[in-house]
Amino acid sequence: MIKNYFKVIRAGINSTFQDKGRANLYHIGIPFSGVMDNRNYLIANSLLNNDLELPTLEFAYQGPLLKYYGENINIVITGDAIFNLKIDGILYEGLPYVTYQIKDGDEIDILSTSKSVYGYLAISGKFNLRYHWESYSTNTRANIGSNNGEKLSDGQIIEIININSLEIKRKLEYQNNKIEKIRVIKGTNYDYFSNEGINNFFSKVFTVSKLSDRMGMRLEGPKIENIVDTNIKSEGLVKGTIQIPADGNPIIMLSDHGTIGGYPKIGVVISADYDRLVQLKFGSHIKFQEVELSDAETLFSLYQMETKNILSQIK
Repeated sequence: MIKNYFKVIRAGINSTFQDKGRANLYHIGIPFSGVMDNRNYLIANSLLNNDLELPTLEFAYQGPLLKYYGENINIVITGDAIFNLKIDGILYEGLPYVTYQIKDGDEIDILSTSKSVYGYLAISGKFNLRYHWESYSTNTRANIGSNNGEKLSDGQIIEIININSLEIKRKLEYQNNKIEKIRVIKGTNYDYFSNEGINNFFSKVFTVSKLSDRMGMRLEGPKIENIVDTNIKSEGLVKGTIQIPADGNPIIMLSDHGTIGGYPKIGVVISADYDRLVQLKFGSHIKFQEVELSDAETLFSLYQMETKNILSQIK
């Protein structure tokens, strides 16, 4: 008999279980997957004193409405999320980066991510999920991972185990910063594009299309002219790769990307900018800035140091 669980009243638009992802499977066509915004994921687990690699519930735009049954449990939501808590029948407006204790019969209603895309729900316990290829992450395109590789669905039950019921009162003053330019290093097919195309790529503004998801972000804007060939033999891809198909509109590969692709690659988004890239809503504007590989490595080290410093501020 299940003792502690959430019942999904409303699943939301794109609610999945995610952790840090699965490594070393590109050779069989399986990408890393995992959380889109790594820093917000780490903050969520850290606020609850969890193992930092525990799976969380990731949601996008509109999150789920969950009703809880069982012994007392602590929860936290990170990201620019707007949500309500119904505790003892009384409705409260919740705040992100603040822990709350809920009990039998209480509800969590994640209404939206107002200024960004992705948010995270963590609990002082563990979602009872299937561990698949060294990760709990769900890849809905390949039907791999937790929840049978699918998004949450209305009416389903999410069992919770290993609960820590001691009340945890913590909060973090944290601001999800925007970024003026997305920094990239040159791609392997950089010389396929005309001088005008390269100039357009680094000097003009692009707009995030509605046709964006966990697999990729499509951009609209000035066309990037290809002077060699708009198709190549399929090559390996990594997260952040920017492909230019025949229509000249960039596509940025995200966490659930395909592991090979046949479009020329003009650049790769540096790892230090990835969290903020994925939080750009459709209609947002993007400008690109070229950096050298050595600069990208330094910026990533600074990103890691900054993340460590943020987590150390949690009391």
